[in-house]
Amino acid sequence: QVQLVESGGGLVQTGASLRLSCAPSGEMYSTYTVGWFRQTPGKERVFIAAITWRGGRTKVADSVRGRFTIFRNNAKSTIDLQMNNLEATDTAVYYCAIDIRDRVQQTTAEDEYDYWGQGTQVTVSS
Repeated sequence: QVQLVESGGGLVQTGASLRLSCAPSGEMYSTYTVGWFRQTPGKERVFIAAITWRGGRTKVADSVRGRFTIFRNNAKSTIDLQMNNLEATDTAVYYCAIDIRDRVQQTTAEDEYDYWGQGTQVTVSS
């Protein structure tokens, strides 16, 4: 059993930066994938980025590529999502999740992830 805690959300203005952190507790394996999704009211969760727990392969959605970076923060043992040049359309609840399967390539499908955090709110005001 793995539990996830997200942190780092908040209220910022357009163009600002935020860094979200996902802290897993429980036994983690290097082949696990940690993903970030976001959700706005009335809509499904949308894939943002993913990385293997060991910090290797990454996958980033086209909609945020160039502004968002996912990486393993070895000092904190977290998976961080650095978000730069934030836009009002980035406003959402951000969730991290874990896929326990050893895949050739990270999946972007919400239903392929096994464990979820409770989410952290990001609000970008214009």
